[in-house]
Amino acid sequence: MKFIVRRVTFVLLVLIFVFSPYSKVNEYYVPEHSSYTPMQKYYGSMDLVIGGAHLKKNYWVSHPSVIHGIYITGWTAGTTRFDRLISLAKKNGINAFVIDLKDATGYLSYDSDIPLAKKIHSNRRKVPSIQEIAYKCIQNGIFPIARIVVFKDPVFAKHDPDIVVRRANGSIFYDTSGLPWVDPYSKVVWKYNVDIAKDAIAAGFREIQFDYVRFPAVPSSLHLVYPANKNRTSKADNIAAFLKYATEQLHPYGVKVEADVFGLVLSNKADLGIGQNLEKMAQYADFICPMVYPSHYWRGSFGYSDPDAHPYGVIDHALKDGLSRLKKIHSKCQLIPYLQDFSLYHTYGKPQIEAEKKAVYDNGLYSWFMWNAANVYTFSK
Repeated sequence: MKFIVRRVTFVLLVLIFVFSPYSKVNEYYVPEHSSYTPMQKYYGSMDLVIGGAHLKKNYWVSHPSVIHGIYITGWTAGTTRFDRLISLAKKNGINAFVIDLKDATGYLSYDSDIPLAKKIHSNRRKVPSIQEIAYKCIQNGIFPIARIVVFKDPVFAKHDPDIVVRRANGSIFYDTSGLPWVDPYSKVVWKYNVDIAKDAIAAGFREIQFDYVRFPAVPSSLHLVYPANKNRTSKADNIAAFLKYATEQLHPYGVKVEADVFGLVLSNKADLGIGQNLEKMAQYADFICPMVYPSHYWRGSFGYSDPDAHPYGVIDHALKDGLSRLKKIHSKCQLIPYLQDFSLYHTYGKPQIEAEKKAVYDNGLYSWFMWNAANVYTFSK
């Protein structure tokens, strides 16, 4: 009799523990923005607690074997257009959204509890809840990716003069848009952007895409000063070091890291003066996302006097260059190209976009992102 009572008691205790809302089975806790060191490695089927947000198992989705994605601004994500794009995406084979969490203005798309974000007033409530946005994607079979613009951050730059890129005479450098940049060597800048990525993970985003992971593009004759470069580290080594830091911080959460690069990076073996070297970045990033927009190539590129008129040829040449270089170093890093879905010198419609996709597929790749700054895509017209 005592044996039966013990067995029943044991079963009841197990049931209470498993189904209790307070159970911490299969999860780890990370204190809010003070320490992000996980107490237990995330294997893909656990609950996750970051900054007080508790994400259940069914909130997580695996990385699609093939990604067909589009870029979404924070403003779009906060309007009814977002629901319309979800509906259209499902009808047109789009299975991933790259959503701005920090864009090139330096403002966030949400209200963050990161102390530095509050201090520099970078919060902007473009969306009511990034967790709601991520979950809405997942509910509709769309893989949510958080886009974070890194070193072009005028909000941070204007707040802290110690981390601003400067000219040789000590004055603040402003780019062609009239905006200042933060110092890519600054570890404070590194941590701030990775903390934003951790906000994204806590909200349910399953991949992080860093954009403007580079130095300002300026003529070689213009000498810029980077105050935090105490060790005279090269630009390319510094960008690689940032990606190393970011992946070491984010991989324990079970997410992958993407880095956007100029399309020319695939063909130029140096760093274009902006610190983007394919081989060095591929050591740490899980995916490199080259922006192989035909309209952005110089006249004469790949033998084309008008590259924008040759979507297939330009992208085919670029991807061949990049894939060849990655193969030589036996890199596990994969390419997911950004394709042009906007008109600049020539009108781009379905024929041009299909030509771009064919160039991707003909090179043995199957994943791609589409870029349109206004989020007006060919399939949505």
